[in-house]
Amino acid sequence: MSDTGTKSRTGEDLSPVARVSAAMAGLIGDYKALQADLEEKLQKQEERLTMLDHKTAKANRPALSTRTEVEAPHLKAFDAYLRTGDDDALRGLELEGKAMSTAINSDGGFLVDPETAQTIKSKLDSKVSIRAISSVVNVEASSFDVLIDQNDTGAGWANETSSTAETGTPTIERISIPLYELNAMPKVSQRLLDDSAFDVESWLAARIADKFVRAEAAAFVNGDGIDKPTGFLTHPTVENDSWTWGNLGYKASGSASDLGNGDVLIDVTYALDSRYRANASFVMNSKTAAAIRKLKDNDGRHLWNDGLAAGEPARLLGYPVLIVEDMPNVEADAYPIAFGDFGSGYTVAERPDLRVLRDPFSAKPHVLFYATKRVGGDVSDFAAIKLLRVAVS
Repeated sequence: MSDTGTKSRTGEDLSPVARVSAAMAGLIGDYKALQADLEEKLQKQEERLTMLDHKTAKANRPALSTRTEVEAPHLKAFDAYLRTGDDDALRGLELEGKAMSTAINSDGGFLVDPETAQTIKSKLDSKVSIRAISSVVNVEASSFDVLIDQNDTGAGWANETSSTAETGTPTIERISIPLYELNAMPKVSQRLLDDSAFDVESWLAARIADKFVRAEAAAFVNGDGIDKPTGFLTHPTVENDSWTWGNLGYKASGSASDLGNGDVLIDVTYALDSRYRANASFVMNSKTAAAIRKLKDNDGRHLWNDGLAAGEPARLLGYPVLIVEDMPNVEADAYPIAFGDFGSGYTVAERPDLRVLRDPFSAKPHVLFYATKRVGGDVSDFAAIKLLRVAVS
């Protein structure tokens, strides 16, 4: 027995081992009581949360986000950058694809997140522009080269014993389409960016798409090729009977100021080679379309036919009509109508990525978003497009 005076409940002194065992038993008892109390509190909290979920479901409250967990990191990082300029989250993202990801470059730029980039792309495609009927290619270089076979290999007939003569060799024409920078710089107040209910991505996509579409559409028709695409109407033109490569052939309307009786439309149609006519379309602006809708053939039937189904384009002499407002009006020496297979005749080359720079300093208290895209365009087959010229001959 110890001389410390420690005793059991019966009054007997306890040994050191017995004293430790008694202390451990007391601690275990206290722990079990604490655990039971904590479990009871957690159970009550879970019941309250379950009740709250039921009330929210009954109220039909909308979900705060429809984003998938895969998209969320990119979208959160993109949104944080637009609102506050915080690029830490962007730097931490691991990218899997160049056009469908977010990145920080040495100049402070980044690629727009997947959903925003696709929104802008769809708006570009949906607007009225010859982009809708042209060949559109995505490139990673600073230019795009188109190779054109201008003629066929020669061939001749021979009998079994005659000698074979040398035939002609096809020639290849190389057309290089450089890419130029298309830019837009919308702005928004910092206060509006701070509003969590404001859809930054939709606003930014709509503003950029509208600017890009108008600039592209004009350049594809009338661009001079200086820091912008080369429009098909800026190439040299010759009367179709004298057509040579590098020029666009035209047919004269027979009148110095209008379309005459409309017979020139038939001439323009058949000036195009049959291999192109199957995929050909008319291109004109609204004023020209209004004038043509009034034209009739010798039997009094309108040359213009509206589409029979919803979404189907109107047809002129059986061919689709694309309304492009950047085409010239009907006036002396103008080329108000083009007819051709633009899928073969005109190529739009572009890089698939969109770059956005955030500038919170230049227009305080507004924040500027400088968006750039590289795009080019040019005629890729001079035989695939014909023009109508308002002239006597």
